[in-house]
Amino acid sequence: MQRLLLVAIVLGLAHAAQAQSARPRVEHRAFPISDLVEMTYAISIPSDYNGTEPRPLVLALHPGGARSAYYGSMNMRQIFEPALRDLGAIFIAPDAPTRRWTTDTADEAVMNLLEAVLGEYAIDRNRILITGFSLGGRGTWFMATRHPDFFTGAIPIAGSPPDDKLDALGDMPIHIIHSREDEVVPFGPAEATAQALKARQHSVRFTALDGIGHFAMGGYVDALRDAGIWMMEQWKERPSL
Repeated sequence: MQRLLLVAIVLGLAHAAQAQSARPRVEHRAFPISDLVEMTYAISIPSDYNGTEPRPLVLALHPGGARSAYYGSMNMRQIFEPALRDLGAIFIAPDAPTRRWTTDTADEAVMNLLEAVLGEYAIDRNRILITGFSLGGRGTWFMATRHPDFFTGAIPIAGSPPDDKLDALGDMPIHIIHSREDEVVPFGPAEATAQALKARQHSVRFTALDGIGHFAMGGYVDALRDAGIWMMEQWKERPSL
């Protein structure tokens, strides 16, 4: 019995060590967007990244709320990166330089940051995903329709979709996640947008959740993980670049 207990303890410690080693390295940095202003951001680098194999890139846009420096990092570490870890991606989580992601200032700052990341790390340019929750979900729609030549996948979560501009998405795979019990961002427009995209023969998946309120972000993690798996399936048809 004691021997079995010892084996179980050793295996448990080995499993814990393996899980610990699988955690990415997270760095907090600042990116200049003018002579006087910087945009704080976090970058998450997989534990096995060595620069020889191009990796997917994930841009994670934080929701609204009471923000402090590296607010995007907190959301990335708690929600986005754990759910999408199987992508083996590098994650970028900026703090919005304005109150919204849907401004020219925010758009330009974020895209300039991403171009800098492409120059610093080995990135697979056919596997660049944008995702975000609530305010970040709206920003996901905004940036995806503005930069369909850059992003190759989008997962908007609990975000208000655009009234038009769906044609601007090109052939970008879209996985929409929304809860029927969302008390902040209405469910109907998200469902209607998914149906409109499906009618256009667009590569789209819609995940409708039940019993989860808008502010229960943890309740969206499993759906986001499934969306990541679906996105990898869409990417299989794209050669690594």
